[in-house]
Amino acid sequence: MPQPEISQSHPSVEKKRISDPRSVQVLLIGLTYLFFTGFIFLPLGLVFSEAFGKGWSFYLEAIREPYAIEAVKLTLLTVAIVVPVNAVFGVSAAWAITKFNFRGKSVLKSLLDLPFAVSPVIAGLIFVLLVGSRTPFGSWLGEHGIKIIFSTPGIIIATIFVTFPFIARELIPLMEAQGRDEEEAALTLGAKGWQIFWKITLPNIRWGLLYGMILCGARSIGEFGAVSVVSGHIRGQTNTIPLHVEILYSEYNFTASFAVASLLVFLALLTVVIKSGMEKHFQKNSFHL
Repeated sequence: MPQPEISQSHPSVEKKRISDPRSVQVLLIGLTYLFFTGFIFLPLGLVFSEAFGKGWSFYLEAIREPYAIEAVKLTLLTVAIVVPVNAVFGVSAAWAITKFNFRGKSVLKSLLDLPFAVSPVIAGLIFVLLVGSRTPFGSWLGEHGIKIIFSTPGIIIATIFVTFPFIARELIPLMEAQGRDEEEAALTLGAKGWQIFWKITLPNIRWGLLYGMILCGARSIGEFGAVSVVSGHIRGQTNTIPLHVEILYSEYNFTASFAVASLLVFLALLTVVIKSGMEKHFQKNSFHL
C-alpha cells in the first residue's frame, strides 16, 4: 500500500513561513520602546531632574540629613533580614512541593500566591489586628516588653509577608523541570537527606535561588503599603526610604523628596544590573552544559 509522502521543507522556506512581516516587527519594537520611554525613562529622568534642581550641594544635604540616613539604615536592615528568611522558606516550600506527594499540595501552591492577591495595605491591617496593642496577643507581648506594631519587628514581618512568594515561585518551576532522578539515585546509593540537598539540590538551583533573592530584595526595598500601616511613620525610627519620601513630599519639600527618591532609583538600577549579569552568566553556563 503506498505511503503518503512527507514533505521536507527547506529551512529557509520554513523560516520565511513563520517570520512576521518586517512592518509588524518594526511596529511592535517601536511600541515597546515608546512604552519604555513614556512610562520608565521619562519619569526616571524627571526624578533626577527634580533631585538636582537646586544643585549638587542641596542634593547631598538632602540624602545626608539624619532622618534620611536612618531611613536608609532601616531599609537595608529590613532587606538583610527579609531576604534570608524568605530564602529559607522559599527553598523549603519549593522542595516540599516538588519532591514530595502529600494531601493538600495544590492548596499549598495556591497559598503561595496569597500576597499577590491581597493588597499590601490589607496585609498591614491584618498584622495590626493580630499583634496590635489593643489585641489580646499584642497586650501579652507588651507586658513582656515586646513591641511589634510601630516598631522595626512589625516592618520586617509585614515585608516578609508581602515578599515571601518571590523565591518559592522562582524555584518551583525550576525544580519541577529538573525532576527527582538525581536525588533518587543518590538516595539508593545511601546518601542522607542533607547530603542530597547540599551536594545535588542546592547546586542545581543556585542561580534560580539567587535570582529569586534579588527580586525579593528589590521588592523589600520599595515596599510601601504594608509598611506604612504598621510603622506609625515615626521619623528616625520606623520610616523606611519610601515612607521618608512620602513625608517630605507631603510637607511640600519636593526637591528633597526627589533627592531621597533617587536613592530608590539607584538601588533599582543596581538590581537590574545584577539581574542582567546573572542572566548572562546563567545562559553562558547553560550553553556550555
